[in-house]
Amino acid sequence: MARILDTFPDPVFDPPQTGQQTVTLAGGCFWCTEGVFRQLPGVSSVISGYAGGDPTRANYRDVCEGDTDHAEVIVITYDAGQVSLGQILKVFFWLAHDPTQMNGQGADIGTQYRSSIFYQNDEQNALATRYIQQIDAAKVFDKPVVTRLEPLTEFFKAEEYHQNYAALNPSQGYIQAVAQPKIDKTRAKIGTKSAA
Repeated sequence: MARILDTFPDPVFDPPQTGQQTVTLAGGCFWCTEGVFRQLPGVSSVISGYAGGDPTRANYRDVCEGDTDHAEVIVITYDAGQVSLGQILKVFFWLAHDPTQMNGQGADIGTQYRSSIFYQNDEQNALATRYIQQIDAAKVFDKPVVTRLEPLTEFFKAEEYHQNYAALNPSQGYIQAVAQPKIDKTRAKIGTKSAA
């Protein structure tokens, strides 16, 4: 099973799972987080979309207004025999976004860019809760983790042009400035798949 090596702590509590699993994460613009997780061994798909909020307004134009209570999310499907949920959450907290910024990431401000784990069951909720407590107790960051834990009630797939956006739009300014450095760091630190 893949271990993500660095000084960032592994989760102490990381119960084994088997087979194909999914987890839904919100960490700012889904273009950036999607690109990071497409690099990980054991990840078979990453789908961008929206979670939470009014189902009738689950579209990019409305969500960008910041008043729908949706978050931009990714649904990661992974082989638990190759990578654990704990290791995926390690990448989420360490590389994919800033879990200490409330309702935003960098210049992207609003609840649609919040840091959240939309848990699908009690096991995901327990692992995420304990890992956040572990990170905070170790004072890994200068500020406390503000990542929300929210039950996943419904997922709405984003418009097709958002899927695999970073790989399909490498010359776009936001991708070059924000997403690609995270993707490059993931490849350098983890030694992952080549092109996603």
